[in-house]
Amino acid sequence: MFGGAGGKPVRVMGVDPGLTRCGLGAVEGRPGAPLSLVAVGVVRTGADEELGTRLVGIEAGIEQWLDDVRPDAVAVERVFSQHNVRTVMGTAQAAGIAVLCAARRGLPVALHTPSEVKAAVTGSGTADKKQVGTMITRLLRLAEMPKPADAADALALAICHIWRGGAQHRLAEAMARAGKGR
Repeated sequence: MFGGAGGKPVRVMGVDPGLTRCGLGAVEGRPGAPLSLVAVGVVRTGADEELGTRLVGIEAGIEQWLDDVRPDAVAVERVFSQHNVRTVMGTAQAAGIAVLCAARRGLPVALHTPSEVKAAVTGSGTADKKQVGTMITRLLRLAEMPKPADAADALALAICHIWRGGAQHRLAEAMARAGKGR
């Protein structure tokens, strides 16, 4: 399922959830090997639209991406507490839609924290958006930084999952096997 150092490349779709701009990005690769950009973009909804309409729009956009990209796994940013409760609620609702769409298809879903993603991509869990964007551009050998930042963040999530998700998955499987052997 997950690519290993010598294994088959894995295709991961990253989702940077948001109600106004939901960043989406897909990357293919495996740890220790060059990564390839599959697709990058955003699903947009209008701030003046009803909440239900916005969530349906995000769902339709994510479903279309899943059809087009055909990922092996989906990585979603883990929502963390922010000072603005309205912002965190919208982000959590969009994240829930992403998890639902992936689960409906039987795709594994991983949640990664922003600091985990930053550390995986830049080496520092406190990197700023420009540092993350610069590293994404280098790692995927792109001519320019993906824009908007939500799209770059989605690519960072996918890269983080390729590099860390496989190891986490194998560790969880090993721990489950060890638990059954007791």
